[in-house]
Amino acid sequence: MRLFAEISFKGKHYHGWQKQPNAITVQSTIDEAFNVVLRETEFNCTGCGRTDSGVHAKQFYFHFDTNENFDLDKLVFKVNTLLPEDIVVHRLIDVPEVSHTRFDAVSRTYQYYIHQKKNPFLTDISYYNTRRLDIEAMNEACNCLLNYADFTSFSKVNTETKTNNCDIKYALWKVEGESIVFEITANRFLRNMVRAIVGTVLEVGVGKITIEQFEKIIESKDRRKAGTSVPGHGLFLTRVTYPYIKD
Repeated sequence: MRLFAEISFKGKHYHGWQKQPNAITVQSTIDEAFNVVLRETEFNCTGCGRTDSGVHAKQFYFHFDTNENFDLDKLVFKVNTLLPEDIVVHRLIDVPEVSHTRFDAVSRTYQYYIHQKKNPFLTDISYYNTRRLDIEAMNEACNCLLNYADFTSFSKVNTETKTNNCDIKYALWKVEGESIVFEITANRFLRNMVRAIVGTVLEVGVGKITIEQFEKIIESKDRRKAGTSVPGHGLFLTRVTYPYIKD
């Protein structure tokens, strides 16, 4: 049978989700725990996407296949006893065998956190940026994103994707307490896309580029024209939706 696992993780100590040689990743850590519990020689799971080094996830899914029938709640409990404190499995869901965590996702939502007053408790989960920001201008730039489909300008180069088109449904900056939070929802995202968008919109926010220049950057389809990517530790994958999974 095929199972979906819903998890959360703090990315500080990991080189992203994807397995890499000579690096500790979320996927490799999870594989080790499931190998012990399931007593398999090699546990293989497929994630709903990739996250960069240091990026966090409030909601992330992976799937795997097994020939055994388990009490899913007990399996969740056992795996969590072996996982480090910065990774948790919330639940396991029995799904049809053709289901796929990456290809079946309808939408994904990310949030990026910025704080402007020094706060040691936000160091690992928010980007400390003291520049004066024009939130209204930044949201005007966000509205521009909804008018485009090709986001090559905000993607890493040579990523082997068939298309750089994404359908952005929502993009907005808002103030929440001490934080300035950017939230964006789309059907898919390119590698490094959210961090590159944030870095470029911040240039609008400090008056370095105009809205018209921001639009020209998108239309150029040239990553070199866009701003510097912001650090990964302020980024959270917060929601992944599927047509057959309820919250």
